[in-house]
Amino acid sequence: MRENFGLPLTGVKVIDFGQYIAGPAVGMMLGDLGATVVHVDPPSGPKWDSPANAVLNRNKLMLKLDLKTAEGLAQAKKLILESDIVIEGFRPGKMAEMGLDLVALRAEHPQLITLSIPGFASTDEKRRELRAYESIVSASSGVFTDMGLNRVLMGINPSFSPLPLPSAYGAMLAGSSVVFALQAREKSGVGDAIEVPLAAAVMEGLCYNSIEIANLPKRYLTQREVEIQRRRVEGIPMNMDYEELQELLDPFYRSYMCKDGRMFYVVCPSHKHHAKRCLEVLGLYDELIEEGLTEEENTYLPSSQWQSDTSLGVYPMPKFWADRIAEKMKVAFLKRTSKEWQKIFGRRGIPGAPQRWLQEWIHDDHAETAGLMIEVEDTTYGKMIQPGPIVWLEECGELMLHPQPPQPIDFDSVLTRLKNIETKLPAVSTTNKQHGWLEGIRVLDLCNVIAGPHSACYLARFGAEVIKLDPATPLYDSWNTVIYGMSQMAGKRSILADISKGKGREVFEKLVRSVDVIVWNATDTQIKKMGLDAEGLKALNPEAIFCKLDCFSGVRKGPCSDFIGYDDVVQASTGIMLRCGGAMDTPEEHAHVGTIDVMCGFGGAMSIGVALYQKYRTGLIGRGRTSLVANSALLQIPYCYDFEKRGLFDEPSGRQANGHDELTRFYYTSSGNYLLLSAYEVDVKNFDNVEGLEGFSQLAKDERAAFLANTFQKYPAHELVERLNAADIAAVVCDDINALRAEYGRIADGTPGTNRSSYSFSIYENHPSGHKVIQLDPYAVRPLNSIVYAPSLPEKFGKSTRQIMLELGYSEAEIEASIASGDLSDSWSDEYLPS
Repeated sequence: MRENFGLPLTGVKVIDFGQYIAGPAVGMMLGDLGATVVHVDPPSGPKWDSPANAVLNRNKLMLKLDLKTAEGLAQAKKLILESDIVIEGFRPGKMAEMGLDLVALRAEHPQLITLSIPGFASTDEKRRELRAYESIVSASSGVFTDMGLNRVLMGINPSFSPLPLPSAYGAMLAGSSVVFALQAREKSGVGDAIEVPLAAAVMEGLCYNSIEIANLPKRYLTQREVEIQRRRVEGIPMNMDYEELQELLDPFYRSYMCKDGRMFYVVCPSHKHHAKRCLEVLGLYDELIEEGLTEEENTYLPSSQWQSDTSLGVYPMPKFWADRIAEKMKVAFLKRTSKEWQKIFGRRGIPGAPQRWLQEWIHDDHAETAGLMIEVEDTTYGKMIQPGPIVWLEECGELMLHPQPPQPIDFDSVLTRLKNIETKLPAVSTTNKQHGWLEGIRVLDLCNVIAGPHSACYLARFGAEVIKLDPATPLYDSWNTVIYGMSQMAGKRSILADISKGKGREVFEKLVRSVDVIVWNATDTQIKKMGLDAEGLKALNPEAIFCKLDCFSGVRKGPCSDFIGYDDVVQASTGIMLRCGGAMDTPEEHAHVGTIDVMCGFGGAMSIGVALYQKYRTGLIGRGRTSLVANSALLQIPYCYDFEKRGLFDEPSGRQANGHDELTRFYYTSSGNYLLLSAYEVDVKNFDNVEGLEGFSQLAKDERAAFLANTFQKYPAHELVERLNAADIAAVVCDDINALRAEYGRIADGTPGTNRSSYSFSIYENHPSGHKVIQLDPYAVRPLNSIVYAPSLPEKFGKSTRQIMLELGYSEAEIEASIASGDLSDSWSDEYLPS
């Protein structure tokens, strides 16, 4: 019964030494889920002075300790030895230097789980001592120089993004790893020491950008990629303006002006029905079919065998059809307001959304009704609108909608409170054999596109067995299945079945009965129809944990909860596109593929870990939840709040933004590349110690940028970075993903890369696809006592259909008959990657 559910992490004790975003965000999510979290600040208060701290430190007991004194260190040790989890975000080795040796403390308290979130890996000799501010990690990891095809064609490189991608990805990876370790501790009695470098975390978030597939068939090249190649070959400068660039976009992957002067973003390529429904509601479908637009029955055939040069529902479309369709769509969208189109698209199951600013989203009716934005009575800021839960369980989400503001507390009181919470664990295991945290867990993955499949793929690296079930006949184009599958199908076996009827339904139910976890990014209607709602699943497999990831859900039902959508739809809805583009008539998607999707995948995995922990502790079976729109709040956490005396929402935005201010921005150098300077007022005096910058501290603020720009262009970037770092001023050369892939790539050797630097790629000369593939390793989460596996390479869709059916008890004759009937399939195409 639901009334038996409390918050799943009640009784878990956490000490949070984190500053800035990543560490406190992990503590926030654990606190939202019921953990008792003690946040430790220095006597002067938090190092980051921002109202966002009120969000990041909600539900926490706020303690000030001076770790530079013997008394402060002794008190910190007592708290650690009373806790289950310790979070810290210092440079590698800094805690031990201060006198808090977590290795020694774990020897004394082996049940302890320690989480370190440094900017760069402890194994990174080159960077680990850098002052790893958010922008420094981003610049070092290619974030600013790989901001997408639009910026390349506009000649804007590097391009600044104020979104804290490293901390957001780092928090979700770190949060999920902690709860995996927590649930594993319920069986072993032993904790773990985990490192999640922010540089590795942001690379995992960009894994769909950093993959390189040799000799990719031309059908997968977009108009923008073709234009970039043309300009490079012909020596034409990259100088397109915004309007020119729009004409290179796919018609089902762009914004259109509406009657009310607001842009509406459409993102429905690569699906058998979405593009068709879009044209139908716009009144254009019949007209375009009459003009010769075709729908190929089987787009998994080589394109040379198609009856036409394109098919509705594939991505990208050739220029002739893209231009014709886009022109008609421009006219059609002007007939209604963006709000009208939002309702029409949402009710017809078509992905799309009006462009909004973040400020509008914070006050949106759906956001408020669904619990995506909640009111908190903060002691500093008064009535404050904050993001709701990012990860929750269905049964207890309502309990998470009323967090407490940060509560100051003294040492004696907090120690007493922790001592009064008893932790009961099994005896410490004496075996020296290492296991993955999720060893023995069997997962059924029913998901599509990125967030859901990536979530299940992530589970595989920790030892889970994952079976990926897709339809016998594909709904998505091979761009969305095979290309994305190069990353997200790793570590899975693939079966193809029509789960709605016949033998396919029978196989589906047998699989459901055989697994511990089911993951699906589907609507509630679909979930109930397939018997996977709470009551239906109880009848099929009462012990199974179900995880739902979707687009617009919050804890409560809202007017848009059942609207479908992808990463880009949420970017439009929550202001990310307007932030990137800078104005309502120039919106631009944040160019990294799966900007929110990948985070959401880690969030779904975190909810599974929480549900597993609750199951082992109490026997209660919970249903894990997260959504793209919930995760978008963490991605915008420095700005995602409102209160009566809040200043303007005027954070950096637009294509021309080059930083936060004159101390944190790009500067051009004599070597022809850019360095990223990241400094604060407290660092200004240090500039006087840098050759060439003497007297800087005496300049007026409005003179600084010109002085630095003029000086920096006289010296090569690497020389300047060396001088600045020597003066303890953070600066790095803006790196790019291609260079990182070249420097840190190695021939695949079956290891996950967790012992390597902040960057690690594997080269697969003999990839199952037949193409040479270079891709990021599964390396960001680095436990000391548990195994991280390099997942098996992604097999061809349907390859394991027969084997899985054999394991389920079917005879060879039954398998053949099922495939012949079309209820199941062992392949979508002859080629791994349709040409």
